[in-house]
Amino acid sequence: MTTPRPRALVADDEPLLRTELVRLLGETWPELEVVAEARNGREAIARFEALRPQICFLDVHMPGLSGLDAARRIGDRAHLVFVTAHDRYAIEAFARGVLDYLVKPVTRERLADTVARLQARLRAAQPAVDSALVLDRLCALLEPRGAAQPLRWLRASVGTSLRLIAVEDVDFLRSDDKYTRIGWRDDDGRPANALIRTPLKELVTQLDPANFVQVHRAVVVNLRAIAEVLRADHDSARIRLRGRDEELPVSRSYLHHFRHM
Repeated sequence: MTTPRPRALVADDEPLLRTELVRLLGETWPELEVVAEARNGREAIARFEALRPQICFLDVHMPGLSGLDAARRIGDRAHLVFVTAHDRYAIEAFARGVLDYLVKPVTRERLADTVARLQARLRAAQPAVDSALVLDRLCALLEPRGAAQPLRWLRASVGTSLRLIAVEDVDFLRSDDKYTRIGWRDDDGRPANALIRTPLKELVTQLDPANFVQVHRAVVVNLRAIAEVLRADHDSARIRLRGRDEELPVSRSYLHHFRHM
């Protein structure tokens, strides 16, 4: 009698990241059948209820219902693997708990470790963990009460690859048609550019105001990246950036940021 193939659901609001995880799963665990993909927690719950896969890979932060929200609804009916871009404190919380996790960008080596644990649980017919208590502990770190934590990472397309860019490495963000262009520094400190679909107006509210200021309706700049501010006609100005050729416009409405510089 043929053993049924294990089945999984992958939920992530970023299509490229979702596709990449599915691809890596295909390489790392060929027997696994990804029966559903979801863009948010609501879709994840609906597709889980319809298909009942044994394993769910859930992005922690998704629009609408988050991965944690979906996990609460799924409970101990599936083995849960969280996918997170959070810092080491949150990761330590996962490590101390009984739920598995992957850190973005997901590596083949880390995924192989996770797959090995999942395979062992399935072979032993080990029941999925009742995750309620662990989720409550994680929520205290991943969904802090009170003031929202500043954005720390951006996921962006760079050529044919997907990069996880630290916000501290970003020089500026600028609206570019249907996208937002990111001017950032690569690992060698060289200027680079990337595009993301998140609107600038949505990003502004998530950035640390101590480091980033809006200087034009279409431009946000990292104060640490500014080389000089040059006054121009009609109560406007231009920003020159350190080590970059771009000059950014400063409109009249935002000139007050630089009156004492």
